[in-house]
Amino acid sequence: MGIFRIATYNVNSVRRRLHIILPWLAKHRPDVLCMQETKVPDGLFPQDGFRAAGYHVTYRGAKQYNGVAIASREQPEEVRFGFSDGGQADEDRLIAAVFAGIPVVNTYVPQGRERETAHFAYKLDWFERLRKFFARTYSPDAPLIWCGDLNVAPEDIDVHDPKRLLGHVCFTPEVWEAFTAVRSWGLNDVYRRQHPGEAGRYTFFDYRVPQAVRRRLGWRIDHILATSTLAVKTLRCDIDMNPRMEEKPSDHTILVAEFATD
Repeated sequence: MGIFRIATYNVNSVRRRLHIILPWLAKHRPDVLCMQETKVPDGLFPQDGFRAAGYHVTYRGAKQYNGVAIASREQPEEVRFGFSDGGQADEDRLIAAVFAGIPVVNTYVPQGRERETAHFAYKLDWFERLRKFFARTYSPDAPLIWCGDLNVAPEDIDVHDPKRLLGHVCFTPEVWEAFTAVRSWGLNDVYRRQHPGEAGRYTFFDYRVPQAVRRRLGWRIDHILATSTLAVKTLRCDIDMNPRMEEKPSDHTILVAEFATD
């Protein structure tokens, strides 16, 4: 039996997290690492460090904002960036590639800023465009992984204080409905599949909250989802807290999943 290991990490500036990313790759050797919020234009992406670590890297970004990348042990079979639906392409928010016959869609979903703003409306529309992208491009009956910083905490157990945080742009009924619509195409939350009902495990801890990690004041907004044919082959899906405990960390940490392969 083979194993396909994939991880997702909002790096919050890839150049500032190389001291975390490269040792983590050397230790864990995932087949694929999906990164978001790389915050670097393509001409300045630190590809040499990844190549020295034995990884191919594909990326699309811009200065200071957004940016997505995929590091992989094998060269991707095909790569596409952004939407192709006639709207804003958002190539620095969506990158899709195929590895060992498995399509991987890595997204940095818009955060939304504040409700009742154009940014929030754009976030909801983004989820709808993504649902149509899946329906147009892939089959729910075939293997597929969707992962990234999805900027949604789907359940009360995915935030540290659901009563106080209700209404936040990442924890509100409109976003839950939009996220559910994408999932209804045929995607399963593999972390929740492995850890049903488990509270208190998070992937994001706000810099602005004093001692947020120690006090466990976090959110689960980074996700790995898979179509059913692949989800049933999930061997594990875990949150690695060690990257968040490093010096000069991202405000997110790494989520890892392993799938059995034939």
